[in-house]
Amino acid sequence: MLDVKGLTPSLIEPWRTSSFANIHQAPWHLVGNIEALLKQQIAGLDPSYTCVEDVAVHYSAIIEAGAVVKGPAIIGPNCFIAAGAYLRGGVYLERDCIIGPSSELKTTAMFAGSKLAHLNFVGDSIIGADVNIEAGAIIANYRNELENRNIRIAYRGQVIETGVDKFGALVGDRSRIGANAVVAPGALLARGSIVGRLQLIDQKPED
Repeated sequence: MLDVKGLTPSLIEPWRTSSFANIHQAPWHLVGNIEALLKQQIAGLDPSYTCVEDVAVHYSAIIEAGAVVKGPAIIGPNCFIAAGAYLRGGVYLERDCIIGPSSELKTTAMFAGSKLAHLNFVGDSIIGADVNIEAGAIIANYRNELENRNIRIAYRGQVIETGVDKFGALVGDRSRIGANAVVAPGALLARGSIVGRLQLIDQKPED
């Protein structure tokens, strides 16, 4: 049987040495708890972070005027958040991350060197290191089109019943998501995945 609690460290190498390393939860449960987890982590950050209203920003990070960051959030070293970006619902940026203009990041952890270009939405997700998401690409988090909105995932010949109705994706390290692609709610993308421009990834099992 698939070990859902081991999915995140199996696809995201820096998870193993991160502040989340001792948390053993399925990725959809972790994003559901991320606000509480971030508040705990903020309390233990070193003085290189400045914290205002549950938003902790490393001294080397840049947040342009016009960006909105709602707590709890941790913005790590050398991160860049462009004007017009909107971060909410519990956001963690490890280091060297870029959130481009007019991008929205909700209830998501991103690891070192990952980037949203611009005009993106990423919701309720865990994004590995060195992931590039091109302009207009979407990682959706809610099955609005279904009467039963519980997220179910077809993965390696099994059907995973997450028991939640909001979850975007677990995206492995070094993945590339092309412009205007859509990743439907409930996706598990292996390390080095390539999603082409305008491509749809939907791992909902066939009924």
